[in-house]
Amino acid sequence: MQIKLPPHSFLTNLQYIFFISVILYFGKPLFIPLSFGILISCLLYPLCAWLERHKVSRMSAIVITLLGTTVLLGLIVILLLNQFIRFVDEWPELQVKLIESSDQISLWITAKFEISKDQQWLWINKTINDSGNTTISFFQNLISTTTIGAVLLILLPIYTVLILFYRQKWLEVLYRLFPTQGRERIRDILKLSIESYYSFMKGMLLVYFIVGILNSVGLYLLGIPHAFLFGFIASVLTFIPYVGILVASLLPISMAWITYNSIWYPIGVIAIFTLVQYLEANLIFPLAVSRRLKINALATILAIFAGGILWGIAGMILFVPFLGILKLIADKTPGLKTLSLFLGGEKG
Repeated sequence: MQIKLPPHSFLTNLQYIFFISVILYFGKPLFIPLSFGILISCLLYPLCAWLERHKVSRMSAIVITLLGTTVLLGLIVILLLNQFIRFVDEWPELQVKLIESSDQISLWITAKFEISKDQQWLWINKTINDSGNTTISFFQNLISTTTIGAVLLILLPIYTVLILFYRQKWLEVLYRLFPTQGRERIRDILKLSIESYYSFMKGMLLVYFIVGILNSVGLYLLGIPHAFLFGFIASVLTFIPYVGILVASLLPISMAWITYNSIWYPIGVIAIFTLVQYLEANLIFPLAVSRRLKINALATILAIFAGGILWGIAGMILFVPFLGILKLIADKTPGLKTLSLFLGGEKG
């Protein structure tokens, strides 16, 4: 049950890594939606297979599972949008409080550092003018990202349906691509790969749910308006290490300040997010995701950063399950035992 590979020099391996990275980077418009399609297919496959075993046709099973997933995600989005609409409705009142708070901060700066209000406005205007190009670039990237997201929404269901419907053909293609490895061995690796994807998705959903609940409960107990919205936005952004939680905390910190006009409430928000982030990084994520994939925390972080460099946010999401599959292959390949040792977690 082991795959034998010819020995490669360190330089040869570096060349392979370089050329694969180049292909992944320039081929991301093709590979990103395809990879998401594979991930979603692996997530839906167990339910599809269960329906097919109960005399439901393959296409009907695929449509049922895909529609059910879409409806569930739609309900979550509607719930968050409802919270966001309520936040927008309260914006005029919040804007007044924001202006009052900014005036108080301006007076404090004047008294503390002897900087007049006119000088402060000159600095603010200069900052805004200097950041004009950055803002334009940001909106250009935002439009580009929105366009890519719209394309993904169209391509993902198509890829998912085709992968699930023709899965026997794709399996036959793998048999022909690796004829010396044996069908049972390929089936074994493929089965473990699907289980790895499935475990990863269940783990990530569990992480987002637990972190979202902890954030929301903490903000609610602190008395921050729209605690559910802010808590789950921060939860989703936790997949961006360190930076994500900082960005997510800005809005609830501002809300706490303009609502209560006290420094202690923003400090409370920071304390809540810091505690939850610590629990997520050191307890929740390792238990829910890393140990399911049987890879160590360092390798997981490296995969997230490498994915971000090559594919952006999509890579941060996709490269961790990719790493899990690489670990499965390395476990069965004598020539990759060093890689398997590096990727592996604690010995059981």
